[in-house]
Amino acid sequence: MTQPAIALSPDAQKEIADALNQSVAETVVTTMLAQNFHWNVKGMAFGELHRLFQEIYEDHFQGQDDLAERIRAIDAHAEGMLAGMLDRSKVKEHDGHQSDREMIEILMKAEETIAATLGGLGELAASHGDTLTEDLAIERGRAHEKFAWMLRAHLG
Repeated sequence: MTQPAIALSPDAQKEIADALNQSVAETVVTTMLAQNFHWNVKGMAFGELHRLFQEIYEDHFQGQDDLAERIRAIDAHAEGMLAGMLDRSKVKEHDGHQSDREMIEILMKAEETIAATLGGLGELAASHGDTLTEDLAIERGRAHEKFAWMLRAHLG
């Protein structure tokens, strides 16, 4: 086994990896949610929402990879099974039959959920001196808060 860049106790490694896997799961489910809404949105704001939903899922696809790679960097296992992610995630799937307004509300709540999860990850990482995970959690949390704000602005 290789030594990770930061020396974490086994308990700290497990806690941080679990919180990172939670963040990955919620990001993966939200990525698919945004892509589903991108495919199925309709209405007067179609063009704008179609583009915004695409911007979200493209950002999140990279974000989930960054989070999973951090799990590997601390020498833990990145969970990659969709069924497990769906079970773990506080963000739930939707079928894409919602109105454009409902899609915005659902995705906004998903973004807020992930931002909160990442905030907790950052605090946990800081408590164990893992500044690199803390920094990643802050960076990703900011992205999710920005998307939540952009979606909220559509609701007036």
